[in-house]
Amino acid sequence: MTQLHDLTALEQGAAVRAGEISPVELTEHYLERIDRLDASVGAFLTVTPEIARKQAADAESEAAAARREGRTLSPLHGVPVPVKDLTSVAGVRCTMGSAALAGYVPAADDHVVTRLRSAGTILLGKTNTPEFGLPAHTENDIAPPSRTPWDLRLSAGGSSGGAGAAVAAGLAPLAHASDGGGSIRIPASVCGLFGIKPSRGRVSSGPVLHDITGLITSGPLARTVADAAALLDVLAGTMPGDPYAAPSLPPGETFADQAHRTPGPLRVAQLTRPPVPGVELHPDCRRAVDEAGALLRDLGHEVVEVDVPADPALGEAFTRVWEVVAATAPVPDGGEELLLPLTRLLRERGKRVGGTELAGALYRLRAIGQLVADGLQQPGSGFDVILSPTLARPPLPVGALRNDADPDAEFAGVIPFTPFTPLCNATGQPAVSVPLHWTAEGLPIGVMLAGRYGDEATLISLSARLEEARPWAGRRPAMW
Repeated sequence: MTQLHDLTALEQGAAVRAGEISPVELTEHYLERIDRLDASVGAFLTVTPEIARKQAADAESEAAAARREGRTLSPLHGVPVPVKDLTSVAGVRCTMGSAALAGYVPAADDHVVTRLRSAGTILLGKTNTPEFGLPAHTENDIAPPSRTPWDLRLSAGGSSGGAGAAVAAGLAPLAHASDGGGSIRIPASVCGLFGIKPSRGRVSSGPVLHDITGLITSGPLARTVADAAALLDVLAGTMPGDPYAAPSLPPGETFADQAHRTPGPLRVAQLTRPPVPGVELHPDCRRAVDEAGALLRDLGHEVVEVDVPADPALGEAFTRVWEVVAATAPVPDGGEELLLPLTRLLRERGKRVGGTELAGALYRLRAIGQLVADGLQQPGSGFDVILSPTLARPPLPVGALRNDADPDAEFAGVIPFTPFTPLCNATGQPAVSVPLHWTAEGLPIGVMLAGRYGDEATLISLSARLEEARPWAGRRPAMW
């Protein structure tokens, strides 16, 4: 029998608008599942049942009034959407995965939360994240680790592992996430989900903790392309004070519209060699890319194997910037001794990075972005899309990446796992992880598609056609 969490987010929203499902009923369904299952997957740091029930009751009243008055509502009105715990929600604790902030309660919403409220979505709670979102796992000292529902011995990835675990386990229909080096696409890959890392400037990072590096952005994690596109419509938009602004869609168009379109024949560059020297690609990850390339050819696209030499400058520049990101994390007075070893290490290094060194690292990242734009994706002569593995390894066991005894080794261990994802944070271009492959053991393996800066539309329409050709939403973990 179909249950409420079997419905896509857009199906739930349509049923709410039609009066076929109550937002209150929907919210209670997910709160019950969280209460029963979250201890197994570690998806939430804070659950907000009182807020959720109040918002659900308000959403139900608004939906009833809209039906009487013939008004339209957001496609996600009345749909539960949890928020990653790096993002501020007024009146709700925001730990950022750190014991140093375990009692911090912000007084104001981040802009993405304001947009979620305006769209009528329901806040189930704040999802799990590692300390300040720095590593590629979701393990901290204040909550159980986030696990992929496909095998509870394995990590849900990071740093949006809680969001990935929530959606993959049916504890939420879709989720807000964020990505500074792969943190949306990593959980998408290991949890069998579709995730969008938007273009730089597509989604505001304000109003308080603006990302000065240009690496970090919010985006959606969802089971379907259409659901993710609908959530991107909610999150997208610049605000006064934003340092970047991605090109807008044509007037009257939405990202959700793109999921129903078929892109013309595209030129796709297939990259399989990791861009970081010395990293080996696992056979399952190679197989996933080869199968995706074959499927793209079957759909009428030109796929060309391209070999881009590994460049140590990318990793070195990204590391300097990431160390400064760690050093600027909002640690309160007296909180340093509560930080994890990796965070302390990165902060110590970041404080030693001089202004000219940081400027040089940011310049190298911008130069790499220019190289990709001019060399690979120049309009009219280059490639429309870049296909690569999302990760270089299948899902890893919980604890495989965390190493409190040797934080140097922990940070170094991230590179062999996720060498592909940081490139798009450096360049600012949009990228998605598409769940097209499962291993013989039943574990999901994502592939990554990257588009020209500002062109999420092509990635969404292409991903939707891949989903149509090889549907994945019917694959569900045993705990579903």
